[in-house]
Amino acid sequence: MYGRTICILGGSGFVGKHLVPRFAARDFDIKVLTRAGARHRELLVNPQVRLVDANVYDENVLRREFAGCHGVVNLIGILNERGHRGRGFARAHVELAQIVLSACMATGVERLLHMSALNADVNGPSHYLRTKGEAVRNVLAAAGQLHVTVFEPSVIFGPGDSFMNRFAALLHLMPVFPLACPDAKFAPVYVGDVVDAFVMSYDDVASFGKRYELCGPQTYSLRQLVQLAARASHLRRWVIGLPNWAAWLQAAAMEWVPGKPLSLDNYHSLQVASVCRHNGLDDFDIRPTPLEAVLPSHLGNT
Repeated sequence: MYGRTICILGGSGFVGKHLVPRFAARDFDIKVLTRAGARHRELLVNPQVRLVDANVYDENVLRREFAGCHGVVNLIGILNERGHRGRGFARAHVELAQIVLSACMATGVERLLHMSALNADVNGPSHYLRTKGEAVRNVLAAAGQLHVTVFEPSVIFGPGDSFMNRFAALLHLMPVFPLACPDAKFAPVYVGDVVDAFVMSYDDVASFGKRYELCGPQTYSLRQLVQLAARASHLRRWVIGLPNWAAWLQAAAMEWVPGKPLSLDNYHSLQVASVCRHNGLDDFDIRPTPLEAVLPSHLGNT
């Protein structure tokens, strides 16, 4: 055994694959709960990492796996649901967070790090933001019984991300790119900075009971981000910003495309600027990494 044990939900996802080795470097024993451990055996390069096939929505399973753990990290979230009425968002965000809380309290877990999103608010304009906000409210309400910290990043970029890489893939297919909500604002934050904040907060008593917005050093419009993706991929593309009515129609049509590359819920989320009021990276003395410093290295060969 290397030290304290933490259990990570969503550890085989984009952020998780960057977070697991950071915690491993701090001599934690790490248990990653996943639906398909055999597909993520690259995480086992660290001898203190263990993959466990588990249904994270089963509280009895979580109680079994949380037993003996000092901390839990919940990274699970979805950007789109299979349906159209918010039920999938409620299950992935609100219900799961409550199951995690109950299992933590039942097993004596001391520390909980919870991944949310910038603009999470019970009164937000989309199912995504409302359910994220409800989960945050419930998690922070347990701060008196559990040492909780919440992180609310803008869109996260880095090797393996599902944002800039998705645009790069679409740009390869479309010489003319019709873009919904071209003026939507983002402050993209580097995945390495996000996981540094998670790790640095773990033993930081000052972070208990707090929520941290996380942003990169610069604000971009969605149009600018797509244009950056094109340049980093060595593509010359014409990006056409759609007016609001056409953006709504595009989102409504894409609701029914397999994989939902865009949905009405995404459209509603894009109406709120994903920009920090106070950048929580400052609280951990983390200097935000510029998008342009990293983007060419992971999109240049896309």
